[in-house]
Amino acid sequence: MSKQVFEFEYEQYDDIEELNMSDAALLHKARKVALNAYAPYSHFYVGAAAQLTNNEIVTGTNQENASYPVGICAERSLLSTAATLFPEVPVETMAISYINKAVSDYDYRPISPCGMCRQALLEYENRTDYPIRFILSGQDGPVIIVNSIKKLLPFSFDGNSLK
Repeated sequence: MSKQVFEFEYEQYDDIEELNMSDAALLHKARKVALNAYAPYSHFYVGAAAQLTNNEIVTGTNQENASYPVGICAERSLLSTAATLFPEVPVETMAISYINKAVSDYDYRPISPCGMCRQALLEYENRTDYPIRFILSGQDGPVIIVNSIKKLLPFSFDGNSLK
């Protein structure tokens, strides 16, 4: 038996003011679009905004449903829109933010995609052969930047696992 270590580097900023203009603009868009989410059950509103490699901007929000499994997260909502409007165009950068209306003092901490979204994002990265850069933040406070979903999903399951 041998012990192994998985580590990865990411960038952390104190707030949006430290970001370059394009990253800040994308994060502002994600923060704003979170208001359009449909989250009457969890009161956890998530917004995502992505810049594609063709410079188009696409957004997505979470959409809940009383039949819980029927809902969709902001990230997968965005990927569906991007793939429909711009087939085969890679996502260059995706910003993700949220508003937690159930707990008023929680919106300062960055969040990252859930497991199901990480899997969908991995498939999209593999499909377009392009790593997606992630800007993760709440409505305020610290910002984390991760250079690929593969950093957040070690030991991933992908199409190669099926061969």
